[in-house]
Amino acid sequence: MSDLRRVSSNPHVRSKTTTSNIMMWVVIALLPTTGFGIYNFGLNALIIILLSVGSAVLAEFLYEKALKKPITIGDFSAVVTGLLLGLNLPSTVPWWIPILGSAFAIIMVKQIFGGLGQNFMNPALGGRCFLVISFPAIMTNFITDTYTGATPLQNLKNGVEPVVMDMIIGKTAGTIGETSILCIVIGAMILFAVGVIDYVIPFTYIITFSLFVVLFGGYGFNFAYLAAHLAGGGLMLGAFFMATDYVTCPITPKGKVIYGVILGLLTGIFRIFGANAEGVSFAIVISNLLVPLIEKYTIPRAFGIKKTAKKEAKKA
Repeated sequence: MSDLRRVSSNPHVRSKTTTSNIMMWVVIALLPTTGFGIYNFGLNALIIILLSVGSAVLAEFLYEKALKKPITIGDFSAVVTGLLLGLNLPSTVPWWIPILGSAFAIIMVKQIFGGLGQNFMNPALGGRCFLVISFPAIMTNFITDTYTGATPLQNLKNGVEPVVMDMIIGKTAGTIGETSILCIVIGAMILFAVGVIDYVIPFTYIITFSLFVVLFGGYGFNFAYLAAHLAGGGLMLGAFFMATDYVTCPITPKGKVIYGVILGLLTGIFRIFGANAEGVSFAIVISNLLVPLIEKYTIPRAFGIKKTAKKEAKKA
């Protein structure tokens, strides 16, 4: 039966690229920001990441085992989901938070809808949004022994200008994986180099958001203010590692641009006009939900189809 599942009509496209290869490259690209997050926040950050990854893998295994489905933990997609969720958590959360969040991400967002390739939103961000809505006090507590003040974005919201260089290096409060822009960019360069992601979505996202901040941020083209917004929060981590998720982003060229623009606009609206200082997670999740509509209106016409033929068909 396994051989029958490989039967397909021609033309046949052969590639050595597999899901597990892609996911392994994502894990490798996340190692710099993961390592820095553990260095920055200590042992508890490591425990949270391990619990998040382990819970995601275990939830996928148990769900598929219970329903007698093929076990897919070998494709490393659950590892990536757990790692991204762990990096999007504060180091102060209790240990049951990553366990609950990973189980929700894998079972409720991914597996119930058919598994990898069928989920309607990024599982890691779906899990994070669930945790933020359910436990807002826990998910917004960034006070540690090292950092006792507010996050840079919270300071920015309150009119206090943060030190941008500290934000680039990562010497600030925040979630485990969002603080060091330098480490995130190094990881993104790895993904660009091996061809796992392209530049369209992240660059369109970042440029649109920058224009929004300049136009509506209230400071005009203030480089320090703009740089603080770009380096603060989960913008860079989201732009390079989550907005580019193959399953939940458009595949059409025009669709990718529209998707990036929507991401930038939503993030700008949430940050500038919203009560919360952040907005990346909800911006990406909402944009994920719009992907089917975006692709419907940006899919290229089949060769030989003319607009006149469409009009005649409608008249008939």
